[in-house]
Amino acid sequence: MNSLLNSFITELRRGTLTLAVLSQLRERQYGYSLVQRLENSGVAIDQSTLYPLLRRLEKQELVTSSWDTSESRPRKYYVLSPFGQEIYEQLKLEWERTSRELHDLLKGEDGHESIKSD
Repeated sequence: MNSLLNSFITELRRGTLTLAVLSQLRERQYGYSLVQRLENSGVAIDQSTLYPLLRRLEKQELVTSSWDTSESRPRKYYVLSPFGQEIYEQLKLEWERTSRELHDLLKGEDGHESIKSD
């Protein structure tokens, strides 16, 4: 049962992590700062998950990257591309709609206001 549950949890988190990462890349971030921002918001993500995700988002042209070598330690910064910003806004709307629907469903509501009697 635990392995099945873990599989479902992993599947559920995969999409939410993408949305969480996109939400934080409206401002330029490097990997470690992105991990910190997500963790401070309660979203745990391993670097071994984050970097492949960032590479995939860059390949899909949702994110652009650039190196900053002005400090002693070079850092690769990531930010949403204009296309990525568009996709993020649409995903955010879809997430909000789906969340409301699922929330109502899990509460057992069918979307109709119940009539209360005194």
